[in-house]
Amino acid sequence: MGAVTDTIFDVGLVPLIVLEDARDAVPFARALVAGGVPIAEVTFRTDAARQVIADMAREVPEILVGAGTVHTVEQAKQAVEAGAKFIVTPGFHPQVIRWCQENSIEVIPGTVSPADLEQALELGLENCKFFPAAAYGGVKTLKALAGPYAQLKFMPTGGVTEENMLEYLSLKNVGAVGGSFMAPSNLVKEKRWEEITALCRQMVQKVLGFRLLHIGINTSGEAEAAAVADSFGSIFGQPVTEQPKAYFAGEMVEVVKGVSLGAKGHIAVGTRDIARAVTYLKRQGVALDDSTALYDAKGCLSLIYLKEEIGGFAVHLRQL
Repeated sequence: MGAVTDTIFDVGLVPLIVLEDARDAVPFARALVAGGVPIAEVTFRTDAARQVIADMAREVPEILVGAGTVHTVEQAKQAVEAGAKFIVTPGFHPQVIRWCQENSIEVIPGTVSPADLEQALELGLENCKFFPAAAYGGVKTLKALAGPYAQLKFMPTGGVTEENMLEYLSLKNVGAVGGSFMAPSNLVKEKRWEEITALCRQMVQKVLGFRLLHIGINTSGEAEAAAVADSFGSIFGQPVTEQPKAYFAGEMVEVVKGVSLGAKGHIAVGTRDIARAVTYLKRQGVALDDSTALYDAKGCLSLIYLKEEIGGFAVHLRQL
């Protein structure tokens, strides 16, 4: 994958942008960035598309702007000249794909069938759009494609909604989902930018699924740790179990047999997708301590601490 596609897949959400008035481009882009979704696929469905791309790219450098619904090489050229960093086609268009490859522009072509995917492999592609996803079997079809086309990643679009996006994103061969559900047309037409920001934040939090797992408490040693754990267990009716380095009162409290990270202890925060959570936090300017990273048997990140304590507590993310 290229750097652009890496960014798209790190975020996991690609808003489809249809604007009739280029004057809305900058406030729209800023609303997306503020909502934690710094990506815009501006569709070539309106006369304003080229100018929208140009204004977003020039005025809001934090956003990654691409062009969608690209049918011709000429449209691809116009989009790139305006500042588009990636091209998305609704169907498989070899001429557009080759032009992008020859000009070092990342392209995500539309596909729906094994015939399309064979062409994608022939052209050396690693990433494809799956459109219209719902009409062509959605999650069920993508699962079936994962076997013979395990080397390909997909961006399903068309029928993807807030209600089913997590089902798509749970698939190993899905890198991101696209759709207008992050910025519905009625909010765009009424220029309700703050509501778009709030909706994007809601989508990001749904993807990441942050939730409190437990509180860790430091103690002077094993005797105090056992007593503290017993207190929590008896008060809240939680079973107390012993581990080599700590006692647990149910899943609520971890009582460390001594002092671990954090002046007072630690807070464990779970996430559905720790890799995306890490990139999300880094975009917010939050530093992570790479020396604390733990990996599972498959080499995937499973736990990592933030560098800075919060209120005297160390904080770590853990893959759910």
